[in-house]
Amino acid sequence: MSYQEDREFLAKYTQVIELSGDRGALVAICPQWQGRVMTSTCGGPEGESFGFINRAFIEAGNLDPRFNNYGAEDRMWLSPEGGPFSLWFKPGVEQTLDNWYTAPAINEGVYEVSEQPSGNSTSCKMSRPMELRNTAGTQFNLAATREVRLLDHGDLEKCFGAEAVELMDSEAVELVAYETVNTITNLGPTMQREKGLVSMWILSMLNSSAETVIIVPYKPGDESQLGPIVTSDYFGPVPTERLVIMPEAVLFLADSKFRAKIGTSQLRARNVLGAIDFRGGSLTLASFNMPDDPAACDYMNNAWDPDVAEPFV
Repeated sequence: MSYQEDREFLAKYTQVIELSGDRGALVAICPQWQGRVMTSTCGGPEGESFGFINRAFIEAGNLDPRFNNYGAEDRMWLSPEGGPFSLWFKPGVEQTLDNWYTAPAINEGVYEVSEQPSGNSTSCKMSRPMELRNTAGTQFNLAATREVRLLDHGDLEKCFGAEAVELMDSEAVELVAYETVNTITNLGPTMQREKGLVSMWILSMLNSSAETVIIVPYKPGDESQLGPIVTSDYFGPVPTERLVIMPEAVLFLADSKFRAKIGTSQLRARNVLGAIDFRGGSLTLASFNMPDDPAACDYMNNAWDPDVAEPFV
């Protein structure tokens, strides 16, 4: 689908806010669908639409208490998914797919746009309140904000370096670049580690082809000090033809024909990853913030086990 076809489709069902930049960059945002960035393009209205849009779900018009799967290039969720402080499972239930439900505060609701963007807008800021309860019975009252902003030359140089941006500036390259700045503010009692905390979780759904390969750079070094290079058995073993470990990157075939998940340790993680669609000729890069010493920070353990020994890792 072209971007224009996807935008017109979305506009039949919900409000669409569009950001527009130079060289054909367009970004479509849907505040009523939890502030999702639904899709983008670097080729103007007739350019390729990069975001996965679940047309069948949208056309059916039936909300799903498990997960309203509209698709989207960028959406903000909260974690942990599993464990003794899960936001997805009710107290006392077995943590299996049959009992898995996305919390309504994440699954439903409208983000209010603080300033209605006009023509040729390059940013959009949205906010909403959230009320959630975890498996331990802890109530959270939060204020969430999302700002979607097109990036300029200076922003890209900070993310990827001058050499990469010089290549991006080539007339032969079409480019769309944006960021989402996500913030949650606690409006309730002070959060306590022994009652559970929350963290942000950004998910992306993009169109792929039979020749799409994800690239996950990692810091090389001894496994006894840095941990395994890649963890890939979340949903069972990944066939060897789909996962290749290179000296400083993991390659993962993403042709939408096999369900899997991979991850790397805090000590090995770098603040960038990407994907190449060799058939479509597109490169997707994702840059994200990391603390100076990730291993010194607590992360939520998302394992589906209410009795997990370490709810923080």
